[in-house]
Amino acid sequence: MMTNPAFAHARAGSPDTLTAVELTWLEKRIEHWIRFGHDTGETIIDRRRRVLTFAPNTIFGFVRWASNDYGTIVSRIDILRAIAPGEAYQTLPFVRPGGEILLRISGWPKVERVLATIDTVETLGIDPAAVAPDYWRHVHNRLGAGYEPRPYSRDQHRAWLLRDRVLK
Repeated sequence: MMTNPAFAHARAGSPDTLTAVELTWLEKRIEHWIRFGHDTGETIIDRRRRVLTFAPNTIFGFVRWASNDYGTIVSRIDILRAIAPGEAYQTLPFVRPGGEILLRISGWPKVERVLATIDTVETLGIDPAAVAPDYWRHVHNRLGAGYEPRPYSRDQHRAWLLRDRVLK
């Protein structure tokens, strides 16, 4: 089997194939954290900052919150799929190079609703990172339109796992 040298660097797990997310924690000022997802590595920059990396096709939830002396100025959650080299992607602050946005919600009441939805999925014994990407798009669309998202079910999850197995 011949390997194209131009793509030799694109092995799974090599730094140029990973999605990097910079996390910051300044208590009650700037708090960026990963709500769920399975990272492949961590680099500690200093006491308040670190970088997590995610392999292609990994789904993760990234929460950003910031405040000033007058209250909250940013509340946001993004659920992303880490992209593979050559795939199209959307850019986001603190995410390099970017990812496929499955859900993007701003405003604390809606962010809280997404966090509650994630909690509900976990109570089913399902890892939110393994949930069907279409479900996160559904949650995004329903909340964006002012509606309650439909709950995720074990049957829906089984169907997704079977579909995913067929697609691979």
